[in-house]
Amino acid sequence: MEIKRNKGDEENKSMVRELVELLIYMGVVLALAGLIVTFVGQRTMVSGSSMESTLSDKDNLIVDKITYRFSNPKRFDIIVFPFQYQKDTYYIKRIIGLPGETVQIIDGDILINGEVLEETYGRERIESSGRASEPIILGDDEYFVMGDNRNASADSREPDVGNIKREDIIGRAWVRIWPLNKFGVLKHQ
Repeated sequence: MEIKRNKGDEENKSMVRELVELLIYMGVVLALAGLIVTFVGQRTMVSGSSMESTLSDKDNLIVDKITYRFSNPKRFDIIVFPFQYQKDTYYIKRIIGLPGETVQIIDGDILINGEVLEETYGRERIESSGRASEPIILGDDEYFVMGDNRNASADSREPDVGNIKREDIIGRAWVRIWPLNKFGVLKHQ
């Protein structure tokens, strides 16, 4: 006895199998994308002028979220961290003071452990020392951050920002992807 298969049944099974394969493929792609955004990198946009002339308003960046899982942040790294008083607001600043150091600003100079910090990022004379007019001793997991546009930056000099805890650092600004004429890896040191 011979059983005849209906050609339509085979086509339906083939379509169902292809649909299931497509859904599995899409699920895997979405899961990988979620893992990458959560643990490896994410896109962010600069808002404001506090990091001029290094970064400008509306610059689009990729934030490296994996490096700090294996190493500690370094002086002059540009980091992203949440602003504690506003949900979904993130700041981008440059690390100036490292854990265990004492930071103070006197007559426009940044002092680290009593020595003037040699740096080329903040080119203008600092007008306001803020809370750094007195020595700030950083804890074992704290960083002092400042914007490159020193006189137009809300940073660790202000009580609302203060010292940044290691656990609050989301990642390090890595690549500028927009505008295209400024595309490239950001210099940190």
